[in-house]
Amino acid sequence: MTTLAYLKPRRCGGACRWLIAAVIITVFAGLPIAALLVIATGGSSATWNHLFTNALPSALPDTILLLAGVAAVSMIIGTAAAWLVASHDFPGRRILDWALLLPLAVPTYVIAFAYLDILHPIGPFQSVLRAILGIANPQDLRLPDIRSVPGAILLLGIVLYPYVYLSTRAMFVMQSGGLVEAARTLGASRSRVFARVSLPLARPAIAVGTSLALMETLNDVGAAEFLGIQTLTLSVYSTWINRSDLPGAAGLALFMLLIVLALVFLERLARRQRKFAGIVHRNRPPARRRVTGLRGWLVLTAGSIPVLLGFIFPALYLVDATWRRVRFAGISSDIVTEALNSLTLSAVATVLAIVLGLTLVYAARVDRGSLGAALVRASSLGYALPGTVLAIGLLIPVATLDNAISDLVHGVSGVSVGLIILSSGAVLVYGYVARFLAISAGGIESGFERVPVSLDGSARTLGRTAAGTLISVHLPLVRPAIGAAAILVFVECMKELPLTLLLRPLNVETLSTHVFAEAARGTYEDGAIAALAIVAVGILPIVLLSRLSRPTFDPA
Repeated sequence: MTTLAYLKPRRCGGACRWLIAAVIITVFAGLPIAALLVIATGGSSATWNHLFTNALPSALPDTILLLAGVAAVSMIIGTAAAWLVASHDFPGRRILDWALLLPLAVPTYVIAFAYLDILHPIGPFQSVLRAILGIANPQDLRLPDIRSVPGAILLLGIVLYPYVYLSTRAMFVMQSGGLVEAARTLGASRSRVFARVSLPLARPAIAVGTSLALMETLNDVGAAEFLGIQTLTLSVYSTWINRSDLPGAAGLALFMLLIVLALVFLERLARRQRKFAGIVHRNRPPARRRVTGLRGWLVLTAGSIPVLLGFIFPALYLVDATWRRVRFAGISSDIVTEALNSLTLSAVATVLAIVLGLTLVYAARVDRGSLGAALVRASSLGYALPGTVLAIGLLIPVATLDNAISDLVHGVSGVSVGLIILSSGAVLVYGYVARFLAISAGGIESGFERVPVSLDGSARTLGRTAAGTLISVHLPLVRPAIGAAAILVFVECMKELPLTLLLRPLNVETLSTHVFAEAARGTYEDGAIAALAIVAVGILPIVLLSRLSRPTFDPA
């Protein structure tokens, strides 16, 4: 059946109505990309000359170095940690298994915020080091400045490696123990088995995790600003905000979009012809090598280093700084207001994302064809786009609609209402939903995959409509998946910085923008409360991921 056949009114049944709703959602989700093309083409030749002679030459090298470095660090740490946990049994392994996910709770701008103060020449780390060495003058011992590309690579790598760890750990556990035993029987050492058998089979998972880490790196604004790295994302932000050059910012955003597409292509290329299949219910995972005694504790210590650097040290710093701030000046009423703003905007965006994601997934369910599945995938493109790219793509269409509404109201009533949408925060909620709709749809889709299609037919045979089947049959069964998706979307909205910086209404601050502003002023203790609140909220999905990401046949 063709797409046109779906849209004929005389044949439009329940599936057709759900598909029409899915098409509308997909159009709104893809509107920023189309608008971005229009904005970029509106620039003058002088704008493009400036981009190619000034902006790109200064920002592109740092961006490429940062992406390459973060890819290397996250791959090495994530793969090594996954192999350690999946293939070895040592004291504390079960705790380390989920603790390695904790750095995901720390946004990139918060890790930079914390370490800028921790590693400051008169900060706690260098002060303690000088005390141990008996050095009184800070000028006599100066560590390399963290405000550099290598510093940014290290900091981003230690909080983004869990993306590689998550996918790779699952792949190592899912590998057949028979393959490993066969290689060992043929005389291969453990290191050779890892290099020639386990690692090649895990390449697709490593590619997926690394691509996610790189997209998060490309989305970053706060860490790059704090560490003095002129990335493309920061150039987009400064071109728009500081130079008021929207077409120029859109041109840079288009270039970033090309980089994202290149990352997606490379990830697909890395996974091409790298698939393998097994009979899951008969698959026996590889036996873990037991490491006891002193060696076991040394293995635990080595495996804990990423957790210490990526979560424990910055979290302890934030707790200490928060305590000192509260003891000195209490909790500011501004923090309470900003927390309420963050909670309200995130909650509204989460509800909308869940409703729209459920509509998309259920449209694909009732359609049972390629169109519904294609709409789900197309509407999820926003998650692959940096927040700055989405923000620029949203500005013009929303501002155009805002002006039309204002002119209409003024023409009818003579009252000037100003820009209603831009001043209400609705455009920011739109941006959140467009960016994180993929998380909502993906989580809900995983829940629907566990519901047999035969239940749909049984319900329809008993007279239930498509909507009635969704309410009475599917929602009770997929409620856990919906709840998990809602938590993930909510936390991502709370942490999101680029979209919030660019699309928030005037004089409206959130926890993330508060951290950004305090770090820009160098008043780290004042921003510690907001940063600690963001980290505390970010721990919520870690509990979910630690339970949902484990294969059902993992013996733990």
